[in-house]
Amino acid sequence: MKQKTIILIVVLIAITASILYLEGLKPVRIAPGEAQVKPLNNMKLGKYPLANEIVNPSGFINTNNITVGELIGKKVILIDFWTYSCINCLRTLPYLNSWYEKYKDQGFVIIGVHTPEFQFEQNYDNVLAAVQKYNIKYPVVLDNNYSTWTAYGNLYWPHDYLIDIDGFIVHDHIGEGDYDVTEKYIQDALKERDAVLNINDQISTEVSKPAGAPNVDLARVSSPEIYFGANRNTYLGNGMVNTNGIQNLTEPAQVLTNTLYLSGTWDFQNEYAENKDPGAKIIFRYNAKNVHFVASANENITIRVLRDGKPPGNESGKDVSVINGSSIVTIREPRLYTLIEDPLGYGEHTLEIIVENPGLHAFTFTFG
Repeated sequence: MKQKTIILIVVLIAITASILYLEGLKPVRIAPGEAQVKPLNNMKLGKYPLANEIVNPSGFINTNNITVGELIGKKVILIDFWTYSCINCLRTLPYLNSWYEKYKDQGFVIIGVHTPEFQFEQNYDNVLAAVQKYNIKYPVVLDNNYSTWTAYGNLYWPHDYLIDIDGFIVHDHIGEGDYDVTEKYIQDALKERDAVLNINDQISTEVSKPAGAPNVDLARVSSPEIYFGANRNTYLGNGMVNTNGIQNLTEPAQVLTNTLYLSGTWDFQNEYAENKDPGAKIIFRYNAKNVHFVASANENITIRVLRDGKPPGNESGKDVSVINGSSIVTIREPRLYTLIEDPLGYGEHTLEIIVENPGLHAFTFTFG
């Protein structure tokens, strides 16, 4: 009897521990206003929304800890929601880096809130590698549970919120572009800070034009983001959409623009599709200048890239190598790979990817 009691207690402890662990994995939901910081200037109430706090961070890069509340009254803050496989986010980074270097000694700080779109973006080492690759020096907070995202009511990558010295959001911007507008708001907020703190700084009125910043005319990009995984593969043209599991797919006789086609045997998971046999193909007719591919593999996977039936040559992206006349990309680490960079501009072309080995995890196509 005593032995049965001990066993029962052990089982109950194990069940309780499991429940607590699973509860800890759930995203933290923030009630409206719960994460707001205390304003320093009530005269602005009703005119601007209050800033929100960093909530339940999963980790930090370039800092041991940071909060919005500790910076109110001292700094002007730019909260940047991003994730490292998002091409729209990556194209904003030259401007963010430029602003940080330009104004960091004049009371300006950026907090990059990294909220992952895919599970692999929750990995600290993956985010750290991206921060280092893109030369990000400002603090980055991992928001794996979407807690800060929820506190801000955010819906987009990238999305910037500019917080003034009094703790109010005086400007926000969704997506790319209008960098000159955002920087002017930064300059105005820094001038106000100087006035409040009686600091005699010379805040620049010039707008930044960082070297190497991508020049993309989004109005001329008519191909949407394309998802491979069963959760969102609504553009799949020759298979069952929103369906998990194995599908044997045949190359179509006709390829329509902005429709995803696969050939061979593919296993559709929620976030990605994995080819199960060598020689599988991905076919997509796009209308854009550049093509990016978010992918990964558990071991090195070789893909061959064709554009309009031949190797892209001068139109090859930075991740493409020419080997024996073929345009080759080696896929391994989970990230965004650039397949096509067309110096001649925008146009409609058919992209083909031949996957030499089983095991490619294809997540998305994005365009520029």
